[in-house]
Amino acid sequence: FGITSDPLAQFAVTFSALIHDVDHTGVSNGQRNKENPELAEKYRQRSIAEQNSVDVAWELLMEPQFENLQRCILATDSELSRFRQLLVNLVMATDIFDKEMKATRDMRWEKVFHSDLGDSVKDSEIRSLKAMIVIEHIIQAADVAHTMQHWHVYKKWNSRLFQEMYLAYE
Repeated sequence: FGITSDPLAQFAVTFSALIHDVDHTGVSNGQRNKENPELAEKYRQRSIAEQNSVDVAWELLMEPQFENLQRCILATDSELSRFRQLLVNLVMATDIFDKEMKATRDMRWEKVFHSDLGDSVKDSEIRSLKAMIVIEHIIQAADVAHTMQHWHVYKKWNSRLFQEMYLAYE
């Protein structure tokens, strides 16, 4: 779907993977709603950790010290807008517990892969929609991939997750 020939999409996937848990406190979004009502209100009680990660990372990326990087990857307003949209979509895709967002992604998957869009949508738009939904699923899989690895890898990461959640509980 053009992903391999799209450097901006590739960078967005890599950047999203790096920042998707920035400032994560080790608790679920539901618990974070209770512990930080101001943040919950800011994000309308939806995907708080993920939206916060995007905001924190975006603010950092937009700092003057990264001006050269900004000029390189975000040379035009169109690239800036597209990168921001990719980033938001990809990081939001890591919230696997939001039933509404999952339903929306599933609906988009069905729409672009299992229905005849005919002349209502251009081929380039269909390809772009397919690329977006595919990379959203890729980052979701990557976020939980430790559960499908060798037993030792699974134990290592689940042990770390348990420790993180236990500390958050304490």
